[in-house]
Amino acid sequence: MDVTEKIALITKDPTEEVVTSEELTNLFNTNAHPKHYIGLEISGFLHLGSLILTCFKINDFIKAGVHCTVFLADWHTFINDKLGGNLETIKKVSEYYASAFKFLCPGIEILQGTKLYESRREYWTELIQFAKHMSLPRAMRTLTIMGRSEKDKLDLAQMLYAPMQAVDIHTMDLDIVHAGMDQRKIHMLVREVFPKMKWKVPVAIHHHLLPGLSEPELTSDEDSKISSKMSKTKPSSGIFIHDTDEEIQSKIKKAWCPEGIVENNPLLEISKYVVFHEFKEVLVERSPKFGGNVSYTSYSQLESDFAQKKLHPSDLKKTVEIYLIKIILPIRKSIILKDEILEAIKESS
Repeated sequence: MDVTEKIALITKDPTEEVVTSEELTNLFNTNAHPKHYIGLEISGFLHLGSLILTCFKINDFIKAGVHCTVFLADWHTFINDKLGGNLETIKKVSEYYASAFKFLCPGIEILQGTKLYESRREYWTELIQFAKHMSLPRAMRTLTIMGRSEKDKLDLAQMLYAPMQAVDIHTMDLDIVHAGMDQRKIHMLVREVFPKMKWKVPVAIHHHLLPGLSEPELTSDEDSKISSKMSKTKPSSGIFIHDTDEEIQSKIKKAWCPEGIVENNPLLEISKYVVFHEFKEVLVERSPKFGGNVSYTSYSQLESDFAQKKLHPSDLKKTVEIYLIKIILPIRKSIILKDEILEAIKESS
């Protein structure tokens, strides 16, 4: 595979941003197997966005010859009070995350934060050195990467979240840092501070955030799309990999999907980024009374018909429901959720 083909794989949907394209090209011209990572908090049940969409992108990196690591950020999870801030629970649930990502992304490396910190004595020295380059206002502005804001009640440890994430990147000696668009601020901080410390500056690649199923609360705030993303903390607006067929049907039926509205429509987004990723052709089954069956071989065709009100929301919902169940069923059957992990997540929710 030549460099052009590798770039095409990495920049295709759901990739939304590459910082910078020129650096990515130069990287592949000098390194056939660069080192990548994506870091994850270990919290609730995995869903379409946190597992399936993320794994679609990781697998593009793997196909391009990139060495991929999923970093299970146990200490960040603790700092952010996820899973009740219980390290033993976090350790148990991390097993579930590891098995899920290994199943969907064969060939990845799994690394826990605890292991990384134990392996490098210099880590804490470098953390302090990096933090000396951050002002408190800048630390506050990065709070969105952990799903918080300046209005929240915060403790001192939470101010360490961003500098730790940055020093993780340096410690792993990464060439590519990858995340959803909600992590953009930390990567821009890395690109600003690392040159001052004479540390290697990685290429930053951000993928699209899949929205939740409820009506988006869009404002002029630049972080509004982040707040509308599919989230473990909003179970009614997310499709989780352990949802039953009946639960998926119920959630899709209640989803926000106004007729003819394309922008921020969660059912169209799922169609584009999940359904058409897995299926080259999508069949909408309708009675002859309502136009009969129609087949789409591209998302753009489906979107166009929906925008022109040729495709009714109820037909779109039924179609998305059918194809999502086909996608999720084998994953649900293969990723076994142990009773102790199930209870640990439920108790901390």
